[in-house]
Amino acid sequence: MRKKQERSGISPVDDEILGKYAPKKSLNRKAFHFIKKYLGEAAAEYFEECNTFISFLTNGDKSVKRTYKANNCKNRFCPMCAWKKAKKDAMKLGVMLEAIKQKEDKEFLFLTLTAPNCQAEELSDTIDKFNKAYHKLFKRRNVQKAVKGYVRKLEVTTDQELKITRELYHQKREYFDKRGLKMGHDNPQYDTYNPHFHAILVVNKSYFKKNYIRHDEWLNMWRDCMDDPSITQVRVERLKKKGSSNGVLEIAKYAAKHDDLLINEKVFDVFYTSLKGRQLLVYSGVMKDYAQKYESGELDDFKEKDENAYTHLLSAIWAKSKYIQELRALTEHELQEINKTKFVEEVEDII
Repeated sequence: MRKKQERSGISPVDDEILGKYAPKKSLNRKAFHFIKKYLGEAAAEYFEECNTFISFLTNGDKSVKRTYKANNCKNRFCPMCAWKKAKKDAMKLGVMLEAIKQKEDKEFLFLTLTAPNCQAEELSDTIDKFNKAYHKLFKRRNVQKAVKGYVRKLEVTTDQELKITRELYHQKREYFDKRGLKMGHDNPQYDTYNPHFHAILVVNKSYFKKNYIRHDEWLNMWRDCMDDPSITQVRVERLKKKGSSNGVLEIAKYAAKHDDLLINEKVFDVFYTSLKGRQLLVYSGVMKDYAQKYESGELDDFKEKDENAYTHLLSAIWAKSKYIQELRALTEHELQEINKTKFVEEVEDII
């Protein structure tokens, strides 16, 4: 007979297990104060209580972990749930790209489409304009010949620096230099917003010899579709790596960074009213087909097997500003059920 289950309480946050979770839960608390006015009583309660309980499968020395259960609110504006979803989306995209590469013998491009910043009151209409322009762009004959599918993500950033800081200057040096602006000057982009698209495009291996679209062609087409000649650049490059490559992470990450979203309530309101109800991640063509295959389990052979042996359950309860933990050994029944064939479900690269 199995010995009585081992238990050991742990008061402080364990960095190996919960080091990334506690900060996200703290951000959830901040976001709750901004969003509660938009939510009904039940939805507000789910948001506020999100991830007050988390359990992980682990081993005796907690050297490996796997999320087991949690009370997720699943609201896209919740920092904890957005972070978790981003990790799962990155894993899904990595599997899809590898499957498409092997089964369809395709290559991938990483495309970023942007435009000049807009004012807060213009953001929603500007996003609508982006959606229409993107649709027009991918109806172009040369684009249809070259691109066999895509996954597209909408991201919005904001500039809330009243003055040009050292960091901001280095980020946008070319823009400021053209205008004769230096560190310490008034920031002309203060309190503006920048919607943009990141996309991974599926192309034939022959793309670079046949049906190739030059960078200047992408730029001119995007200007034309947006009806905005002031657009100065697009980014298009070959995506060489799979899994946790920068392109995959750009697609998978949040529509709005937490550092932007939670600057203050006024900024949060702009993001909320402009992004609520929108489709942020869009699949098309062969990407849409493989997204469906992923969900149906047809791509399981491309998933990384989780070879870890889990022997313990670590439970964590949120108490004021930290997680209080308890570790116990799994029962014989739990050991048999949990340690069957399983897959790695998320990547750790999402910050």
